Amino acid sequence: MYDVIYADPPWKQKRGCPFGKSGNSLDLEYPTMTVNEIRNLKVKDICSENSVLFLWVTNKYIEDSFSIVKSWGFKKSSLLTWCKKPMGLGLGGAFVQTTEYLIYARRGSLKPTKRIDSTWFQVNRQNRHSKKPDFFADMIVDMFGDLKRIELFARDKKEGWDVFGNEVFSDIEDL
Repeated sequence: MYDVIYADPPWKQKRGCPFGKSGNSLDLEYPTMTVNEIRNLKVKDICSENSVLFLWVTNKYIEDSFSIVKSWGFKKSSLLTWCKKPMGLGLGGAFVQTTEYLIYARRGSLKPTKRIDSTWFQVNRQNRHSKKPDFFADMIVDMFGDLKRIELFARDKKEGWDVFGNEVFSDIEDL
């Protein structure tokens, strides 16, 4: 059972048009999932009674993410904001999307050992589409130490983390 769950689901959306061009948005480079497919994952079955969830979400899916948090057995606590420097036209209509959100949710009474003094973070983008900065995983480790943790939909292996995703493999059973 895991005490810390860090998840970046492959939400069903587009990736914007090519850098420096206008036109139609492109499909993502990886398989995506619907809200119901994400909601129905058996995350609740791999969590400790006292655990925390950090769930990445984009503007489009904020409302849906709250029902996912609940179906996974958690109660939302805080909405963290990753502020990204604008880069081309990107996603969006009237506004280009330069933020993503990380929902912090709790199950039971697990408390962090460190308090963070902000809910917004200006951190540089990574060189791969949708890759989240290591800053956030490092912050989680700072807050919760050496508890048993897993990254769902991981793109890379991280020391001290179990991982589950289509780009990396782990010893856990399929969700």
